[in-house]
Amino acid sequence: MASLKSSIAGQSEAMSTITQPFTSVYGPVQSWRFGRSLGIDPIGAVSTCSFNCVYCQLGEIQHQRCNRQVFIPTQTIQQDLQAFLVCPANTITLSGSGEPTLAQNLGEILAMAKAMTMKPIGVLTNGSLLSDRSVREELAIAEWVAVKMDAISADSFRRINRPMPTLKLQDIWAGLLQFRQIYAGHLAIQTMLLTPWSDRDQAEYIHQMQVLRPDEIQLNTPTRPRSLTHQLIARGNHPPDACPYPTQPLKPVKADVLQQLGDRIESVMGIPVRYPLLKQEREQW
Repeated sequence: MASLKSSIAGQSEAMSTITQPFTSVYGPVQSWRFGRSLGIDPIGAVSTCSFNCVYCQLGEIQHQRCNRQVFIPTQTIQQDLQAFLVCPANTITLSGSGEPTLAQNLGEILAMAKAMTMKPIGVLTNGSLLSDRSVREELAIAEWVAVKMDAISADSFRRINRPMPTLKLQDIWAGLLQFRQIYAGHLAIQTMLLTPWSDRDQAEYIHQMQVLRPDEIQLNTPTRPRSLTHQLIARGNHPPDACPYPTQPLKPVKADVLQQLGDRIESVMGIPVRYPLLKQEREQW
């Protein structure tokens, strides 16, 4: 009986997975942060990241690691990108199936994509490898970089981002400060709010941002469901009520929570703070 249940479960999981051939270029994806963005995935069909965030739309990360390697040859990405050159997009974004700075050919990919498309090139990163000088120098090629910063304490970092055991929040922060010293492009900080923050946490966060001096802050909350099985299609932006695969709904904070923190940051720092138009707001329009 146990083996039969296991077999049925396996068949069910297989049926719930959308079979899709891997391509390193996808989209374009409509983003409230970056407009119409063409995605480049330097990681591959197996999700690979140094974090395993509880809210990740990719679901459970299949392979956690911190060491870099070439996952997809630059030439392959160049060939895939060729087919999208006529695609209308505001920007090119390196993201996809995991942490893009794990790709050892990150610098090559950025330089190639910039030369081919003549569009702004950006990277979405969790910042975990910024203590590596070569990563900082390669990231500096991008016109914009958005770095994830969801936690201000080691405990919340472990609970929310579920990093590799060797990663320490203080080291990531130190690497981010070093990157800021050399980076002349547009630096954004992305922060996911799963619950409202206390006044003390807000004050500490703002102090850290004053030290870092980013160009903008993007406050987010879960607006997409979390996939229960690995899906390449999850790299895009399918509405929660239209996902063709099983998902776990995540409860976002209320819009006024994002607005209150955003207003507080803007009043202190005078930099743009952006956040998504949430469902409860859309229904009022």
